[in-house]
Amino acid sequence: MTLPAIQFSDDQAEAFDAIAEMLRGAGVDIENETLLPPQDAKSTVMAVVGKAGSGKTLLLAAMYQALEGAGVEVVSGDYESRKSRDKRTLAILAPTNKAASVLRNRGVPATTIHRILYTPMYDPEYEKIAEWLAGNGPRPEDVEGLTEVALDRAYAYYQTNKSIPGALAAAGLRGSDFITGWKRRESPLDIGFIDESSMLDAKQYEDLQEIFPTLVLFGDPAQLAPVNQSGGMVFDGLKGKRKLELSRVHRQTQDNPILDLAHALADPHLQFQDFEDMIRDKARSDDRVQWAERVNCDLMARSPCLVWRNATRIRLINAFRSVYGAPEDELLEGEPLICDGIELPLKHRKKRLDLEARGLIKGAQVIYLGLGRKPGFSRLHVMGAEDPQVSAASIMKLEKPDEEEPIIPFAARMGATFLHGAAVTIHKAQGSQWEEVQVFAPDIFVAAKVGRSEAGQPLWKRLAYVAITRAETRLHWVVRSALAKPSHPLQVDDLPAKPAALSLEAET
Repeated sequence: MTLPAIQFSDDQAEAFDAIAEMLRGAGVDIENETLLPPQDAKSTVMAVVGKAGSGKTLLLAAMYQALEGAGVEVVSGDYESRKSRDKRTLAILAPTNKAASVLRNRGVPATTIHRILYTPMYDPEYEKIAEWLAGNGPRPEDVEGLTEVALDRAYAYYQTNKSIPGALAAAGLRGSDFITGWKRRESPLDIGFIDESSMLDAKQYEDLQEIFPTLVLFGDPAQLAPVNQSGGMVFDGLKGKRKLELSRVHRQTQDNPILDLAHALADPHLQFQDFEDMIRDKARSDDRVQWAERVNCDLMARSPCLVWRNATRIRLINAFRSVYGAPEDELLEGEPLICDGIELPLKHRKKRLDLEARGLIKGAQVIYLGLGRKPGFSRLHVMGAEDPQVSAASIMKLEKPDEEEPIIPFAARMGATFLHGAAVTIHKAQGSQWEEVQVFAPDIFVAAKVGRSEAGQPLWKRLAYVAITRAETRLHWVVRSALAKPSHPLQVDDLPAKPAALSLEAET
């Protein structure tokens, strides 16, 4: 068949053809650009697996372009047209905001799994604008509170950013103006592409199979399996033609010392000391690998130091706060946080959905911007979210070494809970990428000494693989338990300075 204008390797071309054949069986022929109406059918699942640099993202992007070229409509978590229910549709999903943002930065319109499981309900007056922007209706007239100039701004925004809420915000509307609530999806979708599927647990996998009759998983079998998954991943049970493996390391990755180190971990004879010697040698010849004697706290403010042990994480966080002079019972603007979940009773289900829809899901990376206008509220920047700034009821927890109970500098009665994010465990870092990443090597050494294995692979190698492949451009291998002094105070002026399009500053 005719492939997109991309230089595929043989294994990529074979995977592209296999997925195309699967789609053709579901009524979507990307070669001849013909689409049949969706049919009720049993779920069909295929997986594309490969290590870092094997071309999974390139293949996913090529499949997206081919499907869009054939007339398949991309469904996002922002808005779903009623007229799209009889069309062939595609949703591209990732488990976390950060993982979805990695795809969006490469031109792939991805959203989170959560945003597809829950859909917004629009006020009918403003739904007419959404239908017009999506190309499914005429330009609305006499919309209360909106001028023709405001509609022009919304249209111009949507041409470059395919976000309905963003376009409506550009017209001067707030989320509370046009979104009346959230509901769990009741009707199924069509085709689903799931990136970072090694992070999926069994329940998420079941939910996705219920929603998507045609499902393609993209994942890395060398990563760490989800907690409570006994070292296995959801695609492990797929066999034969349903599991496609990409094994070639592509030309664009062959001059990448970080990926060279990642692939070296596959050598069964490689010991920890040998691996550290390789890192030291790479650092002598290539600036993209750094042999670091101390943790760089400037970097920790935006990309967490990756550790294995929880005790190490807490110790590094306290050292980070101490070096910046942070009070024990107060947060400084610019401190990084990690969302640890939502603490709301069942009767506040709508508020929970509001918070989660804005990206405040467990594991989300957040930067603290200051106190909100109401007691217990915080102004936050959600890293990787399409509309990142939000004000939300917050419960802040600052953990201390050797103490079971955290210090709570302030808290709303209920809302989103946060831990400090200057350091995170390697497990929680899966699915995320940062330009520069620090890996705390003493923890990896301890894992090597313990001698544990996971899915037949030494645990220290799986930890090292996941940790170093979080780095996009530079890896810092930190070899001592020491912290370098910061070069400047904590700041927030490097973050996009725009007001929140949707305000969540409401009583809970």
